[in-house]
Amino acid sequence: MAKKKYHFNPETLQMEQVTYTPLYWLKRSGTYIIGSMLIGIAFFFLFFSFFPSPREKQIRQQKEALETQYRLLSRQVDQMQLVLTDLQQRDDNLYRALFQADPLPRSFSAKANYRVAYYDSIARMTNYQLAANLTQKTENLERDLYVQAKSYEEILRYVKSQEIKMENLPAIQPVLNKDLTRVASGYGWRNDPVYHTRRFHAGMDFTAPIGTDVYATGNAKVTFTGWKQGYGNCVIIDHGFNYETLYAHLSKSLVRKGQNVKRGDVIALVGNTGKSTGPHLHYEVHYKGHAVDPRNFYFQDLSPEQYDRMIQLSNNQGNLLD
Repeated sequence: MAKKKYHFNPETLQMEQVTYTPLYWLKRSGTYIIGSMLIGIAFFFLFFSFFPSPREKQIRQQKEALETQYRLLSRQVDQMQLVLTDLQQRDDNLYRALFQADPLPRSFSAKANYRVAYYDSIARMTNYQLAANLTQKTENLERDLYVQAKSYEEILRYVKSQEIKMENLPAIQPVLNKDLTRVASGYGWRNDPVYHTRRFHAGMDFTAPIGTDVYATGNAKVTFTGWKQGYGNCVIIDHGFNYETLYAHLSKSLVRKGQNVKRGDVIALVGNTGKSTGPHLHYEVHYKGHAVDPRNFYFQDLSPEQYDRMIQLSNNQGNLLD
């Protein structure tokens, strides 16, 4: 049985038994129930705040792993960007300078589309700031790599064209002349042996017996074979890149118009035709339609010492033969 409870009544000055109404018991029961619920809710939030559920632990670990991966990838992209920047500087200041090519206009890269709408869609995703930042860095790197790849392709094409140019460029003497005994007269103003007046000599004369081989001085295409006033029997070949060479006073031409020849191919034989005072080869180099000094085009044939000696011999003023 429940213990009886008494309280002191100050009016009657007696101890009286306490009686509880149903409303009292209802209030008391409600208080206990509400209190218990509040304590339970508080305990629930406190417990799960300090002790996450296994699912929450898994999600948190995945989030931390993704953040770590984002940071590592971001640092790698930054390092790649530094390497790419160095390549761009070498491209502009070394490779293109070496080949005398204009720097690639970097304004080209400004034409890339940054796909703003795409980044906006990423911004609405979970952890969007890291993802959007890394995605933008990757896109910028991809764009710059594309531009740089195009630049190197252009340099490669230029190098290949230069390789072809070096093969085509007149670069040897047109007759065997290692001992330089066949240089008769060079480029410049000379005394005409026939008219005895000063005139400009547009090529070099090489003395040689009739029938001596005449060599193509670079890869080229034959554009003329036949007789020319003053030159006699001659051959003209086009080396491309605005270069032509002329071989005059020949006894015989061994090529035909339209034929392709390589440096060192025998294209004719030395003769004494046209306005000539003795067997020799008259050789000219033309650039953009104008005669230039052939002495500057023997770099594959002569050592520095031989070149200096040839310069002295070609300055001879008295042995002009045509």
